[in-house]
Amino acid sequence: MAYLKNKNCIPIQRVHLFDTFDLQKAGPCPLLFYKWSALSLIVFPPELWVSILSFYVSSSSLSFLPMVLFTAYAFKGTYGVNYGKIADNLPSPRSVVTLLKAAKIKNTRIYDADHEVLKAFKGSGIEIIIGLGNEYLKEIAVGEDRAMNWIKENVQPFLPGTSIVGIAVGNEILGGDDHELWEVLLPSVKNVYDALHRLDLTKVVEVSSPHSEAVFTNSFPPSACIFRDDISIYMKPLLQFFSQIGSPFYINAYPFLAYKSDPEHIDINYALFKSNPGILDEKTNLHYDNMFEAQVDAAYAALEKAGFPKMEVIVSETGWASRGDDNEAGANLENARTYNYNLRKRLAKKKGTPFRPKFVAKAYIFALFNENLKTGPTSERNFGLFKPDGSIAYDIGFTGLRDSSGASSFIPFKVIAACITLVLLISAS
Repeated sequence: MAYLKNKNCIPIQRVHLFDTFDLQKAGPCPLLFYKWSALSLIVFPPELWVSILSFYVSSSSLSFLPMVLFTAYAFKGTYGVNYGKIADNLPSPRSVVTLLKAAKIKNTRIYDADHEVLKAFKGSGIEIIIGLGNEYLKEIAVGEDRAMNWIKENVQPFLPGTSIVGIAVGNEILGGDDHELWEVLLPSVKNVYDALHRLDLTKVVEVSSPHSEAVFTNSFPPSACIFRDDISIYMKPLLQFFSQIGSPFYINAYPFLAYKSDPEHIDINYALFKSNPGILDEKTNLHYDNMFEAQVDAAYAALEKAGFPKMEVIVSETGWASRGDDNEAGANLENARTYNYNLRKRLAKKKGTPFRPKFVAKAYIFALFNENLKTGPTSERNFGLFKPDGSIAYDIGFTGLRDSSGASSFIPFKVIAACITLVLLISAS
């Protein structure tokens, strides 16, 4: 469900039909529905019926309602996964679809617009956010026509068969080292959105831009979190635009990185969702028993101080490395299993955080596979939930794609091609 409200629009609730949902829980009174698509409805509260119906009669079409009502919402569940591909040993995109279906993962993010991936996901029912890479932003910022060309090449041809539900414009731009990209982020976002609007795709495709923790001056305690002064002049206009179009705030939140940077002062149990005394935020009098929720609420606190208290926070990346260098505290298989297992259980509860109990916590896990070609410390190549052959990296409740004998169900393309060639040769003889 998504809740959208803006000073220039009508507050609504959106209900996805494939989610378990009791309509009687939506409110104490009957509700007015407008069919969004075959899969979702817009729910209008009773106090707005007269205004809506009067407007409908006068305009003869709900399409004249304020545009923000029809902004896409990219994350219908609570659990998703990032599908990175910086590796030379990964299974084919079709096999990845099979793996995701077996794991019952319905939401994924990729960092580009790989056509082979988009073709493979066609008809799968898996919703995907694609990435418009940082390297394209300077060109996209030049004009809407550049964004239009990119969308016509990488988005429009694959709809509606492939469920592209979002475009992440850049990744961790603000707070990064390239200050020229800070300047072009908002123009790029606007051009992408305007191009989608001209193609009548804003009902389908959400526009967003994920951030790292580097955008904050501090994040402890959560209530003290604020955006960095040097970033605020770029962040606030960006947030204003996202508020207008109904997009959430995406943050890459890693308790692992926080623990790794200060293992002497951070309780590993607090970082792993295990039993611990927790921390008390004295300003809000809220108690936190895990760092994940504290990091999410820190983002909410920063948004509130910036003037956006109703904007939703979604974690676009979080995870734990199963292996690391000697100086990477906590990077081991057992901690990775514990963090990801407990996080999955936490997200399955569909509950909010201490500071925002009405906003259900949602996250994309990093990552689907270990990526053996990534640079940097060893941990960077060891965040995967699965091995390249489709078996689980560790047990958090997924089965992977191996039968009871341990044989992988992935069949390399070269083997298949060789078998086909052999059959053709036998037939010809």
